[in-house]
Amino acid sequence: MRIVLVQMPWGALDVPSLALGILHTAAAERGHDVEVRYANLDFADWAAERAGFDLDAYSYFSEKSYFQGTGDWAFAGALYGDDPADDGTGPEAAEFADYFRFLAANGAGEEQRALARAARAIAPEFITRLVGELATDPPDLIGFTTTFQQNTASLAAARLLKETCPGVRVVFGGANCDGSQGAALHRNFPFLDFVVRGEAEAAFPALLDALDTAASKTAPPDLSGIPGLCMRDASGASVANAMATRPLPPAAIRTPRFDGFFERLDASTAAHWIDPKLVLEGSRGCWWGEKHHCTFCGLNGSSMEFRSKHPDDFLAEVLSLTERHQLLDVYVVDNILDMSYFNTVLKTLAGLPVDLRLHFEVKANLRREQFQLLADSGAVQVQPGIESLSTRVLRVMDKGVTGCQNVRALRDAQSAGVSVSWNYLYGFPGEEPEDYESVIRQMPLLHHLDPPAAAGRIVIERFSPYFDRPEMGFDITRPAFQYRETYRLPEGELADLAYVFTAPLRGIGTDLGDALTEAVGTWRQRYPDSRLTYLDTGDRIVLVNTRPAYDWRVIELTDPVELALFRLLGRPRSAAALAARIPGGAAVVTPLIRRWSDLGLLFHDHGSCLHVAVESDNQLLMRVEHRHGPAEEDFDTPEAHDAVTAV
Repeated sequence: MRIVLVQMPWGALDVPSLALGILHTAAAERGHDVEVRYANLDFADWAAERAGFDLDAYSYFSEKSYFQGTGDWAFAGALYGDDPADDGTGPEAAEFADYFRFLAANGAGEEQRALARAARAIAPEFITRLVGELATDPPDLIGFTTTFQQNTASLAAARLLKETCPGVRVVFGGANCDGSQGAALHRNFPFLDFVVRGEAEAAFPALLDALDTAASKTAPPDLSGIPGLCMRDASGASVANAMATRPLPPAAIRTPRFDGFFERLDASTAAHWIDPKLVLEGSRGCWWGEKHHCTFCGLNGSSMEFRSKHPDDFLAEVLSLTERHQLLDVYVVDNILDMSYFNTVLKTLAGLPVDLRLHFEVKANLRREQFQLLADSGAVQVQPGIESLSTRVLRVMDKGVTGCQNVRALRDAQSAGVSVSWNYLYGFPGEEPEDYESVIRQMPLLHHLDPPAAAGRIVIERFSPYFDRPEMGFDITRPAFQYRETYRLPEGELADLAYVFTAPLRGIGTDLGDALTEAVGTWRQRYPDSRLTYLDTGDRIVLVNTRPAYDWRVIELTDPVELALFRLLGRPRSAAALAARIPGGAAVVTPLIRRWSDLGLLFHDHGSCLHVAVESDNQLLMRVEHRHGPAEEDFDTPEAHDAVTAV
């Protein structure tokens, strides 16, 4: 069987599709002829030529506008094929006035609204061109992966493809097809032959085998045993098989094939915009979430169970693919790093003469030596899921860490030479103003540490505890506004299709949220020029400061009691615990803590404190201005979801 797998806009431009790379392997192992079409790169070229798009323009849709749904809205006209004629007002006609008011109310300026107009205007012609090329030599089957804002672009191409080539089977899969979402897509868009829900490594090859067998016998295929598959009966009605009750074992997670991506990228305008990376996975699910599902997190969809590849297999995969594609930048999309990899994969990489640049997602309560091992193995960036610096709010989230532990993670990662990517979230039921006011007051003493990419109110995501358990504080009302502006479906169908939902606001008010956002913005501005380091020579500790909020530059600690106290403050401790370990007790400790707090050396939270000085070891090399936009777990990156499920 000849198969084309398609990555539509707004898939990331700098990495191949992990989902399609895995399914390329799975289908090729069965003897099928497989091609992966990177239509996202095709669109980048098309948009650059027709509308002057650059990387910032594309990234607005692929990364920054997810919670406004602008990427899907831009292709909705191509999907339904009946936008009003361009009479000078274009998508600012009455039909779109509500959506543009929504964008403006959610922070999109005129430049972003102009991008939305431009993308919607050129999308139909792009779909016509793409389908025309696919129809020139139509395959037997075309599979679309849809994650984040790839739904309407994929649907638009699928609709026109079925009109042009009715005999081509169309299959959808991906994170947007998990659970009820996939069933709703199949039910409401009759040009979809099949939708694969859940992990596709087993289901997709099984579908291909069944279609092959049926073709040889000229009989209808028996698809009843394929878990999660949505198909059509003889009348054309949608039928959905029950989803698998057990996730795939790690040995069944294939090594992806990325052949073709880098050749296509080299010929694309996007090659001048980005530095390409490999994207890999060592595990699926979340070992923390299995026991303590973070209340706001919907990342793992219907499959939370943690599974990881054997360390030797993952190591071999990293080394073989980096060598094959001659790339050293590797984005590991695991929701959380397998802790057993520290003494296996990372230790081995640390001893090899290779200069990898790795990205990992980790838990924030790592030890200093674990951050060092990450650095030694080639990790240049980690995403520890920090989300807050308040212990009370972190407990509401069920994160299993404290505010001081999160600050320690920022400090120790920088000491090891590893940058940290994170976001500050708010809007949790039960939080109090003081949970934020205390942190905002202390932010100037943290300006030398990696700042959050952004601060934002949480949204309610499908599969999160807040979505599934309204008794936790959120009364879900309806799918988020953008779905009604994008799809022409009844409210009940949108409720099954949507991933993001609206609910009454909880937690702190808008004014304090704005104050937090402003404080984070100041942190980001001050970070490139801020420094707080220490050098411990044994008989003295030398501290150097350039943070604008503190006017001292160099302090030397030489008193043995001060040296002992500073070293104890390398980890979070209460004043009482410190007094019990320092000669002279509270009478000595209390004034030192007060003095050091005034100097901006200590972070305090929930009765504990720790020092925030970074070890003096080339940290100036990390002084770069943070320009990337929101990228959550919860403003998450598309590639992080791309690995979860898909055709």
